[in-house]
Order: sequence, then structure tokens, then C-alpha cells
Amino acid sequence: MNRPYNILFLSTGNSVRSIFGEALATTLSHGRFIGYSAGSKPLGFVHPLAIKLIKEWGYPLEVLRSKSWEEYGKEGAPHMDFIITLCDSAAGEQCPYWPGHPSTAHWGFQDPSELVLNEQEQLDAFRKLELGLRNRIDLLLDLPIHQLDHLQIKEALHSIHKNCSKI
Repeated sequence: MNRPYNILFLSTGNSVRSIFGEALATTLSHGRFIGYSAGSKPLGFVHPLAIKLIKEWGYPLEVLRSKSWEEYGKEGAPHMDFIITLCDSAAGEQCPYWPGHPSTAHWGFQDPSELVLNEQEQLDAFRKLELGLRNRIDLLLDLPIHQLDHLQIKEALHSIHKNCSKI
């Protein structure tokens, strides 16, 4: 494959989880993947703690924005190779049509911004989300994607989440 793989992370609000997925996939892959994010009901802002952590990863903050998943179903949108839902409500919603039949999976995570916690506990919850996504993305990066067919990729994506959830 001559181009990087495009991966879209979906959550409801596109404020934390999917934003983390976008930034981590892009930074960890060193050009193999381009991460994107969107939400079914975007909040219109990126959570300040998400911005704080993403800044540490060296991801360009100027590209971060909360946006609708409909943006990626339109003509002229980047072709997605992978689509990962990160929250249970987005996984169960009727998604837009995704051209090209990308490989899909659900990697469910609780939204740390919805938890009633003190400042340190909330930061710890955001870091726990980061670690969970980082582990899954690292395993995705280890896959010989170019040697796998569509069904094998889909099975591998599901297996990654299942195995990481046991940790």
C-alpha cells in the first residue's frame, strides 16, 4: 500500500475518546495511519483535559475540532480503511454510509469527562483512557495489515479489544 491507512474513531460527543483515538493513531503510527475523529452528536468543543494530554503527545492542536460523522460520509471525504466506535451509544446508532466498506470494530470506553471526580481523579481517568487506546493502537500497528483480507482484519480488530479488556 502506497498511502497511509485512514482510521476514523467515533464517539457521541467527539470531545474526548474519539479525539484521543485520532491523535494517538496518527502520532504512534509515524505515518502509517492518519487518524480522524467524529461524533454522532458532536459537542462542538474538545475537552480541556484532552487538549492538555494531546499537547504532550506532540499532536498539532490546531487540527483538533469536534465534528459530525456526516462529514466523512460526504463525497470528497477521505476514504476510511478502518472505523472504530468507542462508546456504546455510537456503536448502536445508525451510521452514515461509509464508501469502500471499511473494516469496523467497537472498542467501548467510558467517557472520563462524564464522571463526577475531583481534579486528580479525573486526570487519572483520562490517562486510563489514553493507556487503553494506546495499547489497542499499538496492537493494531503490529498487524501485517497488507497481508490480511477484510474478514481477517475485522476479526483482528475485535480480538484486540477483547484481549486488552482482560488486562
